Amino acid sequence: MYDDVLLAIDLDDQDSWRKALPAAIEVCKRPNGRLHLLTVLPGYGMSIVGQAFPADYEAQAKQKASEQLKKFIGDHVPEDIQADALVDEGSIYDGILRTSKKVNAGLIVVAAHRPEFKDYLLGPNAARVVRHADCSVLVVR
Repeated sequence: MYDDVLLAIDLDDQDSWRKALPAAIEVCKRPNGRLHLLTVLPGYGMSIVGQAFPADYEAQAKQKASEQLKKFIGDHVPEDIQADALVDEGSIYDGILRTSKKVNAGLIVVAAHRPEFKDYLLGPNAARVVRHADCSVLVVR
């Protein structure tokens, strides 16, 4: 059904992938299935923020995240599933939407937590992805 599946995870939060990863793997169990794992780093591009970090900090952070994501794939994704590691930066939902277009994702898989009151006012990342995605979105609670 879906050849390219994008799974957005937070490497520091097991809840972001514990239930969502098995769902994404199950969807990718087909001849042309590919799993794109994405982690989104905070944006360092604003001049006021960028001045607080060394000049090459952004590149180092992306490299480290990419290495961690590749290790994650080796540890958690079956070998018979085609998977690649992607790193973006900025707001989480923008990174997910931007990357889904780059990989031509047919499905985005995101984990969601039980909403707190503040989430009803601001809107969680999963809700923003659902509202603005150009493809199907599977939200795993």
